[in-house]
Amino acid sequence: MIQKTSDVITPISPAPQSLRLRRIGIDTYQEPVIYLRADSPVCRSEGFAAQSRLRVATRQHEIVATLNMVHSDLLTPGEAGLSEIAWQQLAARHDDLVALSHADTASSFRLVKAMLHGHRLDAEQYQCIASDIAANRYTDLQLSSFVTVCTRDDTTLDDAINLTRAMVKAGEQLHWDYPVIMDKHCVGGLPGNRTTPIVVAIVAAAGIPIPKTSSRAITSPAGTADTMETLAPVNLSLKRMRQVVEQELGCIVWGGSVALSPADDVLIRVQRALQIDNHLQLIASVLSKKIAAGATHVVIDIPVGPTVKVRSDIEARRLSDRMVSVGQQLGIQVAVVLSDGNQPVGRGIGPSLEARDILSVLQGSDKAPQDLLDRACRLAGEILEIANTAPAGLGQIHARKILQEGHAWKKFQAICEAQGGLREPLTARYTQPVTASRAGQVLSIDNRRLAKVAKLAGAPAAAAAGVLLHTRLHNQVMLGEPLFSIHAETPGELSYALHFLKNQPDIIGIGENP
Repeated sequence: MIQKTSDVITPISPAPQSLRLRRIGIDTYQEPVIYLRADSPVCRSEGFAAQSRLRVATRQHEIVATLNMVHSDLLTPGEAGLSEIAWQQLAARHDDLVALSHADTASSFRLVKAMLHGHRLDAEQYQCIASDIAANRYTDLQLSSFVTVCTRDDTTLDDAINLTRAMVKAGEQLHWDYPVIMDKHCVGGLPGNRTTPIVVAIVAAAGIPIPKTSSRAITSPAGTADTMETLAPVNLSLKRMRQVVEQELGCIVWGGSVALSPADDVLIRVQRALQIDNHLQLIASVLSKKIAAGATHVVIDIPVGPTVKVRSDIEARRLSDRMVSVGQQLGIQVAVVLSDGNQPVGRGIGPSLEARDILSVLQGSDKAPQDLLDRACRLAGEILEIANTAPAGLGQIHARKILQEGHAWKKFQAICEAQGGLREPLTARYTQPVTASRAGQVLSIDNRRLAKVAKLAGAPAAAAAGVLLHTRLHNQVMLGEPLFSIHAETPGELSYALHFLKNQPDIIGIGENP
């Protein structure tokens, strides 16, 4: 708009439009969304349209949110509604006045388009992309394009180094007063492989700092943060996380609550919807979080099997080599453990069911899953050897001793109390056994499809939902013997899972007795 004054034409910036905020109560996961009436004068005057990216500002805070248009009386023309995550990020209060304007565009998206045409990016260009993603300037469609182009087979070691470094720089970084900071991560894809809480308890009990930030489920029925949340609070601030570690030498918190590598948090949200995994982003995601958390050493667990993320030894070695090389370039020592990914670990698949397995191991129960105990001690032993707390080759024995003598259980309780209090995992209201349709030997277990059953039953959103395994590979089963049980919090979710199973007779493959 222009104004003519004394024959001089000067531009006048339009004043931001103010509306009163209203909490709509809609869960949009981690995507901030703002709702306006389609006939709102603000939409007309500012030229806002559905899916526009808006800068939403109160006197104290501002965020970038995606606009959804309302064609009903849900809002008045003078109101703006916010989704739950937008309300939380803005620290909004009912009837706050909010100013709206067009958000800055993601100028770096031209680089993503260049990638789509085969152009290689340098470190500075990756930094531009990571900064724009962390600032929430990308739309979900643009984020999807970036996630997809990262799946190309021709990505290089330099791509992994540059993207990892860029994601670290786009967020905060912790620094500790300890010479050695340990961390541990599993690349995922294997149901029930919830070794982290056990490893953290063993390592911290041995006097080694291990501040563990964990993710929620992306494509699985439970992430470590989902499982840990059934036992203790995980949404800790950076300040609170530091206090817990300084008190107990370890923690297990949700990485999304401490704003380390925020670009990764945004990308994870899109990967969860697309259910796409790729090595470039996997490496950058894992190592950027470890470096940002201040780790000096990290042990990476890579399960290998036909129905997990990494399906062959060749692929595992390639990923392992890149992990180690990227770590060396960015100043963190990476050790990789290749593990068996042919069947789930433990018995539970889903937050509360996995939590019960963890407790049984830590408490020394006779019914504790031996495979979960063995894997946790193997990983913890690796850390103990790296930290020179145990001699080479004896780390696993030392880890078992810490576990068997009750030191790990005592430390785990102390960590939970420091994070807000230890609590009992929930129990599902509805359960349904799934039985063998024939007698024979268990020859195969499909991790992906079994995980899907757990998700259809409600996991991880319904913490008590999931699958409880009753058999293992190579076991002999009788006709009608329970293979696994479905756990659900509602009849509808139980029905969804059972309906899926009707056309999946070989999730657990049974062959003739030898």
